[in-house]
Amino acid sequence: MPGGPPPDAEVGYTVRAVADRLGVPTATLRSWNQRYRIGPNGHQAGHHRLYTEADITALERMVALVREGASPAAAAAAIHRPAPPRGDRETLLAAAFALDSTAVSDLLTGHLRRYGVVDTWNLLCRPAFADIVSEQERGVGCIDVEHLLSWCTASALQRVAPPPPGPSRIAAVLACTSGETHSLPLEVLRAGLAERGLNALTLGPDVPTTALVDAISRLPEPAPVVLWSQRESTALVSAVRACVSAGPPVHVGGPGWAAVRLPAQVRTFPDLVTALTALG
Repeated sequence: MPGGPPPDAEVGYTVRAVADRLGVPTATLRSWNQRYRIGPNGHQAGHHRLYTEADITALERMVALVREGASPAAAAAAIHRPAPPRGDRETLLAAAFALDSTAVSDLLTGHLRRYGVVDTWNLLCRPAFADIVSEQERGVGCIDVEHLLSWCTASALQRVAPPPPGPSRIAAVLACTSGETHSLPLEVLRAGLAERGLNALTLGPDVPTTALVDAISRLPEPAPVVLWSQRESTALVSAVRACVSAGPPVHVGGPGWAAVRLPAQVRTFPDLVTALTALG
């Protein structure tokens, strides 16, 4: 436990050491252990209750859920619930096609907490969206399903990976070009940066070029700009040039840029991992 009290020589950490590490009163930890079985499983008379690293990991999740607004009982139930299988899009799609937003949100939240933003996006969400698009191409009416999954994904990302607390340097400005409404990939990038403790200024969908330049000028120090375009019709080179002229490094992402000739200094991000590596 870096920076904290050393573990007990026999098994693990005392309740006081864990309380100091998590910023939670010892009485709360004891209550959670007695009521919800979050913490040491066994106790011998005359011995301290000692917490293992696995106990502390569960408590970290418990604290995070409670701070997000969950009741202790609901948080404990979520922790005891089996983790979703990695990349289980069949279950996710079944809930989405049933328009069960609660089940979709629970599945996404559990996957994000267990496997992180990158694996949730690449192994679960992107394949699920691809399956929905394939159904649409076969003539199945499921735009409603796509919208529900998109909304649930964005809300789960905001819940599990909110912006870092307190004032912090802006690692990137994220925006869709004017006319572009597909902003979910930028929300995924924002969450991936937040997971790494980095803050991003997210302007969302359909951002006029003048608003981009205004945002760049308001920042106390320059930050890289990432422009997203899903369609060729919204891959606005004029927006790219305006941002380049404003001074910061400019990057683009999305399939809309594939057939567009960009200024030499502009970098294209082909995937999430590349973007996170470059910006982080």
